[in-house]
Amino acid sequence: MADDISPKWRFLTNHAQVFVCVARDPGVRLREISERVGITERASHRIVTDLADAGYITRERNGRRNRYTVQSNPLLHDHLVRLKHVGDLLAILAEEMAGPADPPALAALPKKKAGVGA
Repeated sequence: MADDISPKWRFLTNHAQVFVCVARDPGVRLREISERVGITERASHRIVTDLADAGYITRERNGRRNRYTVQSNPLLHDHLVRLKHVGDLLAILAEEMAGPADPPALAALPKKKAGVGA
């Protein structure tokens, strides 16, 4: 495979990408999620609903907008990592975002320990 050709598939599912969008910006709009992930607004709504129904996020209505809160304690629904919390995965994905202005959802995630493997 040549360096300039990217595969037609992605490692992160749309659900994981939407989850990261919500963690980065708890006040994100569905339109913004759809633009960032490259999916329709309807798909964004469905995925946010899936994440809320599974207990990974909560939604709070704030006027005409929603504000999301990431729940980092639920276990992942994947057989390979079923004993890991969703916050562990988000900490890895959010590592690139670390900075002084981190949203509270990212600041509350467990920090990676040096020398400890995944």
